[in-house]
Amino acid sequence: MAAGAKSFLADAGYGEQELDANSALMELDKGLRSGKLGEQCEAVVRFPRLFQKYPFPILINSAFLKLADVFRVGNNFLRLCVLKVTQQSEKHLEKILNVDEFVKRVFSVIHSNDPVARAITLRMLGSMASIIPERKNAHHSIRQSLDSHDNVEVEAAIFAAANFSAQSKDFAGGICNKISEMIQGLATPVDLKLKLIPILQHMHHDASLASSSRQLLQQLVTSYPSTKMVIVTLHTFTLLAASSLVDIPKQIQLLLQYLKNDPRKAVKRLAIQDLKLLANKTPHTWSRENIQALCECALQTPYDSLKLGMLSVLSTLSGTIAIKQYFSVAPGTTATTARSFDLVKLAQECCYHNNRGIAAHGVRVLTNISASCQEKDLLALEQDAVFGLESLLVLCSQDNSPGAQATLKIALTCMVKLAKCRPHLSQSVVESLLTQLHNAQDAARILMCHCLAAIAMQLPVLGDGMLGDLMDLYKVIGRSATDKQQELLVSLATVIFVASQKALSSEVKNVIKQQLENVSNGWTAYRIARQASRMGNHDMARELYQSLLTQVASEHFYFWLNSLKEFSHAEQCLTGLQEEDYSSALSCIAESLKSYHKGIASLTAASTPLNPLSFQCGFVKLRIDLLQAFSQLICTCNSLKTSPPPAIATTIAMTSGNDLQRCGRISTQMKLSMEEFRNLATRYGDLYQSSFDADSATLRNVEFIRQQQSCLLISHAIEALILDPESARSTPRVEQHMLRVNMKEE
Repeated sequence: MAAGAKSFLADAGYGEQELDANSALMELDKGLRSGKLGEQCEAVVRFPRLFQKYPFPILINSAFLKLADVFRVGNNFLRLCVLKVTQQSEKHLEKILNVDEFVKRVFSVIHSNDPVARAITLRMLGSMASIIPERKNAHHSIRQSLDSHDNVEVEAAIFAAANFSAQSKDFAGGICNKISEMIQGLATPVDLKLKLIPILQHMHHDASLASSSRQLLQQLVTSYPSTKMVIVTLHTFTLLAASSLVDIPKQIQLLLQYLKNDPRKAVKRLAIQDLKLLANKTPHTWSRENIQALCECALQTPYDSLKLGMLSVLSTLSGTIAIKQYFSVAPGTTATTARSFDLVKLAQECCYHNNRGIAAHGVRVLTNISASCQEKDLLALEQDAVFGLESLLVLCSQDNSPGAQATLKIALTCMVKLAKCRPHLSQSVVESLLTQLHNAQDAARILMCHCLAAIAMQLPVLGDGMLGDLMDLYKVIGRSATDKQQELLVSLATVIFVASQKALSSEVKNVIKQQLENVSNGWTAYRIARQASRMGNHDMARELYQSLLTQVASEHFYFWLNSLKEFSHAEQCLTGLQEEDYSSALSCIAESLKSYHKGIASLTAASTPLNPLSFQCGFVKLRIDLLQAFSQLICTCNSLKTSPPPAIATTIAMTSGNDLQRCGRISTQMKLSMEEFRNLATRYGDLYQSSFDADSATLRNVEFIRQQQSCLLISHAIEALILDPESARSTPRVEQHMLRVNMKEE
């Protein structure tokens, strides 16, 4: 447990003394002001760590201004250090507030008599192009430095020109002609031309600019047939086409032509690499003829390395719309021709190849064809895909090498896709996995468990059939304390949780707990508890958190685990909600709220000044308020039975001119509930906005709760209820159903 919590300890502030943001900046500033060059350099190179730990705009602005001062008055080595820091911290540049002052201090060095200092300044400007794309003085300096007689300065100007061209339409338009003249000029050395050509990939801001750049590249391809020139020009040509999204079919044909006719392996490899790029970015532009030509090249080549590359392109295309275009029948042609199935022939030949990579891509093509072309009778292809996958599974599960593991991942991904798109094959796929699971290496077992979990999530009906084999395997693993064995315990427990479908039997619980006691690894137990919470097995999670309370090293960890235990118990209470049992809903929510309040108290106690757990506390408080809002809504709906509108309600409504008065007091209560849910929706939105440093998955969950758990939708439903009082009698049933869906959805 102590080893697994090492990073948590460091972040929480236990162990070595941590400095706050201002103190850390002052400490580095002291180093910058030192008279010793070594201390200055050490202070400069520590700034990226400061930005990573304290990504606040005010601090970053101050720090970059200090670095700009060092760049202005320091020597070239210090300037080089500042340049490296700026490049490493590129994502923080947009947080600089005083951009003008920062650029002014850096730009002053461009007037130096030292060409190395000017070169470093140009690279510095190029690294800042994202925040100063339209600075005319920077544009002029770059254009002027391209004519320098110093090679270091020219190379720096080329670097800056490429970065500014990517960001600024005006700069790209102004520099394009100069770059073209330099490339075509006889006085320009070939090695310099090779460095200038890649700038043209950024000339995609308008059609005329892209067109002139394409014409120049077309001339270069034919005029300079050397290997290096062809490779650089072709690759730039491809990147320009992919960025401008113009003439991509012509570019595909050009690459296929070089792949088929050019005898040089380096050029063929480059063509394959660029075809893979276009297959990923624009698969819809690939015609049937393009795919057919690529299949013919793959069938004819005697080199496994080239065949592997071509199959990689085809496997990418087979998972896109391009595969449907390939098998589509053109008007006026026969239903099938022999050549139209060259892709199938190639895949069938390769799925049993002695090269694992080629076999993996062959099987992937067969799988994608079976999944995408479901209207065709592809029984033979399905069987070939299954047999090929089983062969790869047996071959790669006994090998711990990185190549075998990469191939196994491809095969397992295909198994998941095949089981999803062809459910009648899922049983044989699962049986193959369970059979091989007993004999595989630990690294392969972990991947196979992930595959089984994905299949069980898609087809829950297969879960019961897996459970027996999984429990037998769980009893005999984990005898050693190796990392792979511990990871395998977590992965296998996850599959068991998925297969059990939120209903773990006492026997399964006992087996898992017994194994965890034998393993005696608290971190593994904690990870399994987290997986149990994710899969909705809150009762199991609560028991595991409870068992870990006495194994931690500090009271903060104790309170953290205790809060998770209480939250798990709270969610377990909500699983007791039944669709037809309205009377127990209030008691379930009340019991859940009781545990949630205990949990939030423990969570608050687990926080520290350096790790305040503000997001976690805010999220749980919103969850508590949501449950309270549901409880209040149920009470309001039930009040229709206990306090219906009076007999004179219609008369009162007509007299007062307020039509809602005919509903009685419930109209006022419903308005309050509606306002409460709208308030909750706003607070979830505020939490989303304030969590700028959260990961994308967390932000998606918060947004999902805001939209789908639906404070807004519920408020709209209540509005409809108020406007249509006749529907009030069905409200308890509707509201109970909404409550059940929202509370049990994880």
